[in-house]
Amino acid sequence: MDIIEIPTHLIDEDTDQPRYQFDEDSLIELMKSIEELGLLSPIKVRTTEQGRYKIIYGNRRYKACKTLERQTIPCIVSTVTNELEIYLEQIAENLTREGFSPIEEAEAFNKLLNDPKFSSSTKYLSSKLGKPETYIKNKCDLLKFGNSVRKLIVGGTEIKKDKLTEDQLLPIKDLAIEHRDPLALIIAKDELPVSDVKKIARLFKDKDISDSTKGKLLYKSGHELLQTWSVFEQNKAERAKSAEPKAPKKSKKADANNAAEKDGHNTVASSTTTMNPIEAQLKQLIAALPARPSTSEAINIQNSDKESFLSGIDMLIENLETHLADWRRIKQQVESN
Repeated sequence: MDIIEIPTHLIDEDTDQPRYQFDEDSLIELMKSIEELGLLSPIKVRTTEQGRYKIIYGNRRYKACKTLERQTIPCIVSTVTNELEIYLEQIAENLTREGFSPIEEAEAFNKLLNDPKFSSSTKYLSSKLGKPETYIKNKCDLLKFGNSVRKLIVGGTEIKKDKLTEDQLLPIKDLAIEHRDPLALIIAKDELPVSDVKKIARLFKDKDISDSTKGKLLYKSGHELLQTWSVFEQNKAERAKSAEPKAPKKSKKADANNAAEKDGHNTVASSTTTMNPIEAQLKQLIAALPARPSTSEAINIQNSDKESFLSGIDMLIENLETHLADWRRIKQQVESN
């Protein structure tokens, strides 16, 4: 692999290459290194018309050398002309470099998958780049978010204020767009760990909560959303427990008959009526009804808890109204029979 010195003024940047974000501080460090030690890694170029060259990879090194007004740059000249092969090489090189952002990766993968010039498949990219298909799909899912969220996305897994990691965003990527982006900004602002994001995501995916209620939840902080999730899960568990059918108790008459049968006495025939499940559920519901809340006394709620309390009431009313609608339908069905 020959390395040749090419005049800097004959080299052009590739404006279509996947990496376009360059950290200024990192670029200054690179310039200092080049001044002290020279350019240790050559850039790779390909020939173009009129004796010029276009960069395949090494844009950051090129920028540093150009800023330092170096007359020539050590280069490897590639003979590859296939656009797909060149773009794949650019991605593969940048994947090994620090600073290739998750969004740059996502846009590069998306271009290879959807640009008619390439029309690649996830399976093909996986084999060429040595990355699992899930890795490529997860990166592309970041493009579901709007620009206000995308600009906060950083590499790595460290949780930082007003920044977002891929792991923080994946649990909410499939939410409705009107909930997804505002929720992402709350996550960034409150530095929510992935475990908390997953809980909040379950809250917004629950079909028993209306879109209007979900919209109101977006006015809460991350901590308040977690409190709402906790209350909602407790209420759901209690409802599920109360809905469980209880085994019917044996009557004293049946017990007496069984005893008589064991003792060899004549068995007295008895008919046992099994209660309909919906009847049993109705009786359980009536028995489980708590005392009505007192409204005659003054209700003092701390301001810090007021929003959470009112949200809880909204969710309770919504669930009760759903129950009432179901029982009204049942009543109509029974009356019409």
